[in-house]
Formats: sequence, structure tokens, C-alpha cells
Amino acid sequence: MKWTDTLDVALALCERYPDVDPRYVRFTDLHRWVTALEGFADAPERSNEKILEAIQMAWIEEMD
Repeated sequence: MKWTDTLDVALALCERYPDVDPRYVRFTDLHRWVTALEGFADAPERSNEKILEAIQMAWIEEMD
């Protein structure tokens, strides 16, 4: 997975953190959690606020 694989990342976060409400996750935590996901293979510094927001929104949609 890479930062641009928004849906795949969101699904992996749903599985790994099923009891977390993504609306209240700080971007610093989200960044750390994404880079720690099994199968994530992108440079940590390639993320930005826009990418993290897209991941968070996809995660929220998956939780609904």
C-alpha cells in the first residue's frame, strides 16, 4: 500500500482499530498508524494533510 491507496488504507485501519472513531483521530496518530500497517510500503515523508484527510474521510465512510 502507498499513501495514494486511500480506500485500502482505510479498510486496513478499520480492521486494525475497530473500536476507534476516526472522526477524533489526530493526524499525527493517523500518520503513525498508517506507516505501521502491515503491507504499507511508502516513504513516511510523502504524506501531507490532504492525503491524511482523504484517508480519514474514507475511514469514516467505511465505519458508517
